[in-house]
Amino acid sequence: MHLSLFQKLTLGAAGATALGIGGVILIAPDPFYQGYGISLGDDPSLLSELRAAAAGLVALGGTMLAGLVRRGWSHLAFAAALIVFIAWPLGRIVGIVADGLPSDGILGALGLELLIGALLVLARWPFAGRPLRSSAVGR
Repeated sequence: MHLSLFQKLTLGAAGATALGIGGVILIAPDPFYQGYGISLGDDPSLLSELRAAAAGLVALGGTMLAGLVRRGWSHLAFAAALIVFIAWPLGRIVGIVADGLPSDGILGALGLELLIGALLVLARWPFAGRPLRSSAVGR
């Protein structure tokens, strides 16, 4: 799949955001979450769960960025980006409905995730009807 400049910029922003946030949480979860007003404490189980999700986010962000340099990965990269930037805000919205409003920082993250998700949908729209070819992976 040939990527337009808009698609490259959108996918690059999504990948860098996912990789960056996931990397910071993986390495230093407590300072990251303190920025949201959340104190994690020293519970190894909680920290393990946060780091595990962060490692997944790093991997997905890396996949998004790989789609910029490996043409055959572009469909996979967009799928990863759409999964992250549609699922994360949907999860936050479920949390708002179930638990009430979170901190302003988390609401800001929700806004950023919705923006990136909307840009990804717009960037992917012209190709939505084209079939994916498995032989394109790895080129």
